[in-house]
Amino acid sequence: MKISDSIKYVGVNDHEIDLFEGQFEVPMGMAYNSYVILDDKIAVMDSVDQKFGEEWLKNIENVLAGKNPEYLIVQHMEMDHSANIQAFMEKYPSAKIAASKMAFTIMKNMFNTDYADRQIIISEGFKIELGKHELNFISAPNVHWPEVMMTYESTEKILFSADAFGKFGANDIEDPEGWPCEARRYYFGIVGKFGANAQSVLKKTAALSIEKICPLHGPVLDSDIDTYLNYYNIWTNYDVESEGVFIAYTSVYGHTKQAAEKLAQILKDKGCPKVAIADLAREDTYESIEDAFRYGKLVLATTTYNGEVFPKMREFISHLSERNYQKRTIALIENGSWVPAAAKKMSEMLSSLKDVKILDNKVTIKIAVTQEVVIQLEALAEELLKELPD
Repeated sequence: MKISDSIKYVGVNDHEIDLFEGQFEVPMGMAYNSYVILDDKIAVMDSVDQKFGEEWLKNIENVLAGKNPEYLIVQHMEMDHSANIQAFMEKYPSAKIAASKMAFTIMKNMFNTDYADRQIIISEGFKIELGKHELNFISAPNVHWPEVMMTYESTEKILFSADAFGKFGANDIEDPEGWPCEARRYYFGIVGKFGANAQSVLKKTAALSIEKICPLHGPVLDSDIDTYLNYYNIWTNYDVESEGVFIAYTSVYGHTKQAAEKLAQILKDKGCPKVAIADLAREDTYESIEDAFRYGKLVLATTTYNGEVFPKMREFISHLSERNYQKRTIALIENGSWVPAAAKKMSEMLSSLKDVKILDNKVTIKIAVTQEVVIQLEALAEELLKELPD
């Protein structure tokens, strides 16, 4: 992957991983990105996951062609980007390490040293001159760890964005869905809680002329930069990306599933621009979280279980709450064999969310989907469609 004549890619691809961060399915693998800036003084940007230390150091050695790096720039101390810091510092004993003050604290916890005699503490506005290239540091706390820094290289107009603008998937596999889908799942799964922090950093970069974005995961973004920035403006503001309805359901014996699918068909027949539907017990949780944030309308359909909400639905709502779900309209469908209580319980769980409208028109099923239930679904569809812009 070429960055430029003087900035080289030295990252690695992981095809053995099954779950990223122990929870995210990554069928196309994962990339851990690292870069080398060749100049009078040479800077290496970030490390890679522990398993790939030898490969990473070999990649650096090949690019350096006998030269020695002046700096290791550490933007983020999460282990998939920092695990080989110690190996690098041992291999290049003359190199200095540049990181935020908090990053050095974390570093000492990891390696029992913070390289006090070789450290450069960077903060907002700090600069490092390499020769033709100049590194300008941007504080990015809680995007998504508190020690994060981003780096703007002003000569080639490149933003090294840490975990922002990253996506799931190895870089040597072409993603058939393009960048947005897995980038959206990555963002809302990992960074989504910190939208306000990410928005703050975007405002800092708004005045910069950016020609390329080099994230720590996924491909280098080197064209249509405004498109990627627009996605992040939408996501970090919790705005609606696509007009439509996402129906998330759980079903024990198939009746709630039947109702969810019937509502989806009614919405389509009535001209809803987009209807997505997911069985929360069987489909990837983070795909469902992604769709909940993508669309402006959310329907939650579930059964009453032990007088509460079915566990998979309860878990899903907790995920949304944890990620500051907002600016949406939610409709509820409940099923219960004798005393349906799921809608009330879901409403209580959703009550802490800000700027969320829960429709009064809920659908109640008592075991089976009857004609009366279909009439309720028709009415709910009409109300959801009224909520959509003309």
